[in-house]
Amino acid sequence: MITLQQDNDGFIRMDRHFPKSAPVSIVFTDGSTEVLTGARINKAYDDALADFRAKNHLDAKGFTRIANKRVLDNNKINFVPVSPGMGQ
Repeated sequence: MITLQQDNDGFIRMDRHFPKSAPVSIVFTDGSTEVLTGARINKAYDDALADFRAKNHLDAKGFTRIANKRVLDNNKINFVPVSPGMGQ
């Protein structure tokens, strides 16, 4: 089982996908705990990544299509927003 701790801002640290069938336990700041599947937490990661790319005008692969402008190679996220009850 993978155990993650929510920080005070409402995020968990996650920089990669977990196995789909792996149980992931999240300890929230209010003291509650929820067990999710890897597939569910991976979807939250993908949603946060899509939101990040949309806000930064990047395409689906993380590249900008604006000419003559360099984009940093770090076009990924490390923090995913979570909340109690997201597994339901």
